[in-house]
Amino acid sequence: MEAAEGAGGPGGPGGPGVAFGCASFNQDSTSLAVGTKGGFRLFSLTSVEQLDCIHESETPDVYIVERLFSSSLVVVVSASTPQRMNIFHFKKGTEICNYSYPNKILAVRLNRQRLVVCLEESIYIHNIKDMKLLKTLLNTPPNPSGLCALSISHSASYLAYPGSATVGEIVVFDANSLSSVMTVPAHDTPIAALCFNAATSKLASASERGTVIRVFSIPEGQRLYEFRRGMKRYVNISSLSFSPDAQYLCASSNTETVHIFKLEQQSPSAGDESATWSSYVGKMFSAASSYLPAPVSGMMSQDRAFAIVHLLTSGQRNVCTLTLIRKQPRLLVATADGQMFVYNIDPQEGGECVLLHQHRLFGADGPGEGADGESSEVAEPPEACPSYAATVASPAAAPNADLLSGYSEDGGVRSGEVIPEHELAAGPVCLDDENEFPPINWCHDGTGRARGRSS
Repeated sequence: MEAAEGAGGPGGPGGPGVAFGCASFNQDSTSLAVGTKGGFRLFSLTSVEQLDCIHESETPDVYIVERLFSSSLVVVVSASTPQRMNIFHFKKGTEICNYSYPNKILAVRLNRQRLVVCLEESIYIHNIKDMKLLKTLLNTPPNPSGLCALSISHSASYLAYPGSATVGEIVVFDANSLSSVMTVPAHDTPIAALCFNAATSKLASASERGTVIRVFSIPEGQRLYEFRRGMKRYVNISSLSFSPDAQYLCASSNTETVHIFKLEQQSPSAGDESATWSSYVGKMFSAASSYLPAPVSGMMSQDRAFAIVHLLTSGQRNVCTLTLIRKQPRLLVATADGQMFVYNIDPQEGGECVLLHQHRLFGADGPGEGADGESSEVAEPPEACPSYAATVASPAAAPNADLLSGYSEDGGVRSGEVIPEHELAAGPVCLDDENEFPPINWCHDGTGRARGRSS
């Protein structure tokens, strides 16, 4: 799932923290990519107690790093060359190609069909299989944070980006047919965060005020849900993320609180519920709202958070995601001080989420950093991050005939992983690390000029 909507995620270029440059979860939240002044790291997110570093590179001053699902393809942008995007096959230790653009790259988004590069006033759409430039959207509204979202389902490839620099309009563009779908009048103030769900049936948005989060149907653009994050103060929303089943939506900001909202429709029999105190008060508010001014009645009808998390610190950028680890719902939060927190979510009761483990993204985890000072299971010592040379030298694992070939959990360094059924298209649509990535010896730059590279 997309995790950070902005230039480089937490921290960004010149953001808080001396070494920390960016952090991003991959499209299905099975991997975390972290960029620093000294390089970037890739982590596998398969355990609560252990955070496995599966690759480390010494590319300097990384402020954007994006991994394509759990494949070997990684996109990197360095502050030393902010107009150039480098695409690596980290298992082979080779650069697939690089592209140069007229201005600084602010964000990169990718799915199985498309790779999107966002500049402040233009967007470039590439075919990810051969990196051919398909479409250039010029003179887009000023977008200094590089805010955009790209859907990840096989059936649709929608791109969302701000349609105005003064009001909260969202442009939805079909990156497959290369045509505009609609413009959604989402908020009164400019857009600050965007996120599609995995099935590309919903789009969540937040404005610069950060008080209201709205969810729209795709491709119709109908408003489905409206959630109130708070009323006391305006905040900067750092990230939005749907759960894999789109039943929950999390939002993190520059405050110490992460909110989780539950997407549920009122049942037709809601009027026959028992006369509890809460239902009685709810009916009173509903009845009274029709006699109040529109802004006040709107506040009263907005849903509040189903669950919350109180982080240890506030005021720093972070990125959050909702995922399943060993079939259990978890909230993951990576912060700009180089830590990742894992929380348990009670899908029935909600409330305050329980901290299960706290990981340092640089250096070993200190003793007693779990929720209770110890882990419920004895975890094996984490493996050292393999170097670039060690990764290349690692022998490829023999394919398992019982598994569907496709993405591997660690980019092919160890063993293969079955593609979840909900990610499969009707036909055999999957990227092959060996054959379907852009050819290493041929590449085009962002201006359309062809350029050869030695393999």
